[in-house]
Amino acid sequence: MKFDFDQINNRRNTNSLKWNVLDTELPMWVADMDFQTAPAITEAIQKKAQTGIFGYNIVPEEWQKAIIGWWKRRHQYEIKKEWLTFCTGVIPAVTSAVKRITNVGDNVVVQTPVYNIFFHSVENTGRHVLENKLLYDGKSYQIDFKDLEEKLSNPLTTMMILCNPQNPSGKIWTREELATIGALCKKHHVTVISDEIHCDLTDPGYSYVPFASVSEECADICIMCISATKAFNIAGLQSAAVIISNEELREKVVRGLNSDEVAEPNTFATEAVIAAFNEGEEWLTELNSYLYENKKAVAEYIEKELPKLKLVESHATYLLWIDCNRVVGDTTEFCHFLREKTGLFVSAGSPYRGNGNHFFRMNIACPRTQVMEGLRRLKDGIGQYEEMVTRRC
Repeated sequence: MKFDFDQINNRRNTNSLKWNVLDTELPMWVADMDFQTAPAITEAIQKKAQTGIFGYNIVPEEWQKAIIGWWKRRHQYEIKKEWLTFCTGVIPAVTSAVKRITNVGDNVVVQTPVYNIFFHSVENTGRHVLENKLLYDGKSYQIDFKDLEEKLSNPLTTMMILCNPQNPSGKIWTREELATIGALCKKHHVTVISDEIHCDLTDPGYSYVPFASVSEECADICIMCISATKAFNIAGLQSAAVIISNEELREKVVRGLNSDEVAEPNTFATEAVIAAFNEGEEWLTELNSYLYENKKAVAEYIEKELPKLKLVESHATYLLWIDCNRVVGDTTEFCHFLREKTGLFVSAGSPYRGNGNHFFRMNIACPRTQVMEGLRRLKDGIGQYEEMVTRRC
């Protein structure tokens, strides 16, 4: 490989959210990679920093061209310049759109288990979450379309938040599944926010389908949120884009983004995105190959050393969704125990709702030695936990 993803980068005492832990702890929770970003991005930031002036910024045309070119090359989706709006992050865009497009007391459909901050975007603004619980067959998740239509047909349901690809399961929705979602939402006059922040983190040989690219129906009702931050590990630069082809819907959302003051870039935000999408493709390809090997290493370890666990089948993201129903009844206590006894910090599944209380989420976007150390701690923690449960009995 041209890029060294085995390199250990010490992030302790760097004001890192992920690594704000005890010296004995190993954080594998929040969706933040322990790899240095693509060299082209670092170079672009350094060049900007050398100007020594950090005043207010505009969104340059190069930013739009970089995004348009990337989605055309990698995802075969044609984006027009006027459809694009800068935002400081996907979640700020989601929250702003919820406030602008729906009314207090409305229902917003989400497919659970799902990224828990969606619930904050809905419930903190006085709206109600309606769960379309995904169906789990012991290997992967599927959409319960009968239940979905029932929730969408509720007269107070005005929005659906789609996670594409799905976090935490790593599921890549098919074109047919997305088309059905779009048709149902169009039928029941429901606007779709499609969070596609993990779209470029896919296993070799796999790719995602942009929701708005599926059909005219999907495009007409869609607020598509994208970002380079997950794939290129630049979340701290606070940069995202909102894509809306429907002019009337776009005008409403853009007004909301500006009213909420989340539509202006910091000094480095657009520079990093331009470098990522224009010069970062080779780095990303190698990253995805490395992550895939990490996934295989985890799968092999679990099969051999932790047979009571089950790794949910996935082809996107670096987040593993692990079924531990045969070990624990609810993972909240278990994850707390795991951190206290072994220092391994993973995410309990309960906050993701649905059937999440039987799962935990593990971030493997780190050097392989770190992944293996996490698995060793996981095995040790399970052993201690089972001993504790036996003593209770």
